[in-house]
Amino acid sequence: MASDKAIQASAGDVVLVERQGAVLTVTMNRPKVLNVLDEALADALVAAFAPIAADATVRAVVLAGVGRSFMAGGDLSRFDADLAAAPVTAGLLIERFHALMRLIKALPQPVIAALQGPVAGGGVALALACDMVIATQGASFLSAYTKLGTNPDGGTTWTLTQLLGPRRALEFVLLNEAIDAETALRLGLVNRVVPEGELVQAAQAMAERLSQGSRGAVKAVKALVQAASEVSFDAQLDLEKQAFIGNAATPDFREGIRAFFEKRPPRF
Repeated sequence: MASDKAIQASAGDVVLVERQGAVLTVTMNRPKVLNVLDEALADALVAAFAPIAADATVRAVVLAGVGRSFMAGGDLSRFDADLAAAPVTAGLLIERFHALMRLIKALPQPVIAALQGPVAGGGVALALACDMVIATQGASFLSAYTKLGTNPDGGTTWTLTQLLGPRRALEFVLLNEAIDAETALRLGLVNRVVPEGELVQAAQAMAERLSQGSRGAVKAVKALVQAASEVSFDAQLDLEKQAFIGNAATPDFREGIRAFFEKRPPRF
């Protein structure tokens, strides 16, 4: 993986990349427009996330947004500029957006989304594609797609159905009623809700804690949890066995066993 300065330069001003120990923070930087997604932001996010998987020194990632909103959806001005070309514009933007979704899902490192303000449309998709979500008390969530006469993208229908079930997923998308952070917590859309002003600290603390875990174990758990919604129980048993045997051959497993019997925290 390139140096932090090289990553930030390749990502451009719309995305900031910072490294603190084993934690990498990727921050969307379009605060004047609530970090809405256009081609430039999508490309910058892909450029920032693409090298992470190969860097074993990065153990956890935080995804955040500068300003009043994590992300308020797609940049609708791109469509308004030429409505006749909307299908082409949509295809180009969604292709980039989905490339980002696939990168995040495929990462061996856990990704934590740090949310504030109104999170809408593609912002919901991006947040839910991450492995864990922390939101401020003032955060809110809105689908918004059907108000525009279209359907969600970014894997939103898949993720919402997995997290909420089909009936609640349909309700959230079709009724377009915003839900607050506490409701999102109750429904399982977010992991934790924190007071305003404590978001960065909470996300960094969680990322730091995750970064201290076994890389192989974290990678295996992330892959297994993703597979659980796609395979049978019998197939999941086989995947768990295969992953366990693989991890049992690693230095981390030997350290974990030694630490257990020596009654001390493991040093992975």
